[in-house]
Amino acid sequence: MRRLVMSIGAAMVASAISAGAVSLAEVRWHDEANDTLKIEELIGLGASQRTMNGRVAAIGRGMLGTPYVAHTLEGSPEMLTVNMAEVDCTTFVEVVAMLARTAAINGGWRDFLDALESIRYRGGHLDGYGSRLHYISEWSVDNGMRGVLKEVSREAPRAQSMVKTIDFMTSHRDSYEALADSAEFQRIKNIESGLRGHQFYYIKGGNLSAKEVDAWLKEGDLIGFVTTIGGLDVSHLGIIVEEGGEKRVMHASSRQKEVVVSDERLADFVKRGGYKGIRVFRVEE
Repeated sequence: MRRLVMSIGAAMVASAISAGAVSLAEVRWHDEANDTLKIEELIGLGASQRTMNGRVAAIGRGMLGTPYVAHTLEGSPEMLTVNMAEVDCTTFVEVVAMLARTAAINGGWRDFLDALESIRYRGGHLDGYGSRLHYISEWSVDNGMRGVLKEVSREAPRAQSMVKTIDFMTSHRDSYEALADSAEFQRIKNIESGLRGHQFYYIKGGNLSAKEVDAWLKEGDLIGFVTTIGGLDVSHLGIIVEEGGEKRVMHASSRQKEVVVSDERLADFVKRGGYKGIRVFRVEE
């Protein structure tokens, strides 16, 4: 049963979630009946947890085995895509995070739609392909300003900074069908102009085995894997979970073709993947 009275904190979260108020006409469902049932089921898993990180971890585990499918967001016109049957690394993390926020206010599937629009689009509002938060650096700043999530990488033990110009999309225009449109190309180009010489903090892969770093990381933290690819900041997303007393990665795996928990510990996952390290984000209460 829903609580009739919310705490002040929960009411603030509800207000932030409902700010987008996406129209149902702007939603592209995979299978509306099954999607809404799955959303409600997962919200129930999250509602049983007392902390936001606990909700994230529980809901993520509820999606283990979900098939990995790339490019599920692509389509014209741009719409709020809801696909609970297929995810990639980014949609998996966004869906889990916003289900956790929805569970925190005892919300339902309609509240989840508003939350999903909020995390996925600039300013929390869908306005074409160019409004989608394509780069994790902008995703972090935009959602951080609106209290959706907080990047805590700078607070980590042994954190260090990196400066990088982020312009992968326009440098690889042919890889993005939507960028054939000159107006959309210019919108992304304008966003990238604000990401020239962009500074961000991260934890270097070699420091992830340090006791103080391991103790600082929490189950339910969202993590972005910092890439060596030119023009790009983060090339993969996941969620930290604890298995057998070790920090591991729960993620939508393109190699294993489903949502899994890594067999190896976080530090080894980063090394095997050739990543420079990780950035850490926490969903706001």
